[in-house]
Amino acid sequence: MPELPEVESLTRFLGEHVVGRTVARVHPVAVHALKTYDPPLTVLEGQSFDSVTRHGKFLDLGIGGVHLVMHLARAGWVRWSDRLPDAPPRPGKGPLALRVRLTEPEGAGFDVTEAGTQKRLAVYVVRDPLEVPGIARLGPDPLADSFTPAAFTGLLEGERRQIKGVLRDQSVIAGIGNAYSDEILHAARMSPFRLAAKLSEEEVAVLYATIGTTLGEAVERSRGLALRNLKAEKKSGLRVHGRAGEPCPVCGDTIREVSFADSSMQYCPTCQTGGRILADRRMSRLLK
Repeated sequence: MPELPEVESLTRFLGEHVVGRTVARVHPVAVHALKTYDPPLTVLEGQSFDSVTRHGKFLDLGIGGVHLVMHLARAGWVRWSDRLPDAPPRPGKGPLALRVRLTEPEGAGFDVTEAGTQKRLAVYVVRDPLEVPGIARLGPDPLADSFTPAAFTGLLEGERRQIKGVLRDQSVIAGIGNAYSDEILHAARMSPFRLAAKLSEEEVAVLYATIGTTLGEAVERSRGLALRNLKAEKKSGLRVHGRAGEPCPVCGDTIREVSFADSSMQYCPTCQTGGRILADRRMSRLLK
């Protein structure tokens, strides 16, 4: 799933490639991905993009007084092309969900795609980004200047959930998903099962600093890369997520995995849980 660093990189790339350029045609290929109908997609045609911004994991392309907003969900992506096919795309079972063709350079534009069978990609055309429910309920952005140590401490006060779930909750902190929550907690040497409200002042300070460095370094690694290389960069930069069975790069212990109904997480017992292993999330007690 694209998370904050990847969406930030997409935002920068699209900002360099579409701002000031005019939309020639918009092709909605996967109708289920379009979540709004007023204004219609056709309102974009003949208008020029004037901004590209990010709200958590949402892409926001400002154009002609409206916003083309996209959430890439688990398997969505944006693919830039200097020369799109001349023939209009046909609806079907392929990954293409939306095509945006520009007037110049001739034939240039981008495709919005979604792999797999679980179709959760969402496209909106709205007059105000806050009309998108997912944006309206977002918490603070961890890369924003307003995300201070005091603000982070306030978010955790009275929070009785496990810290892994808190970090992933978009209404608490915007942009962190399953992968980077694993990475942040590993770097902070913290069990994902710790209750957020039980963290000491020192632990909160370490976690706050680790959020900034982990996300910031991921953004910097992606700077200047072509869109087609961003996914590979994310995978190569992950130290524990998706690496169950491999040695921990810090201590050499075997990285372990806990599976849930629709996701899994990875952690290092030595670095994070005092050597204790949770073999099965559904059958074992939570680690403290």
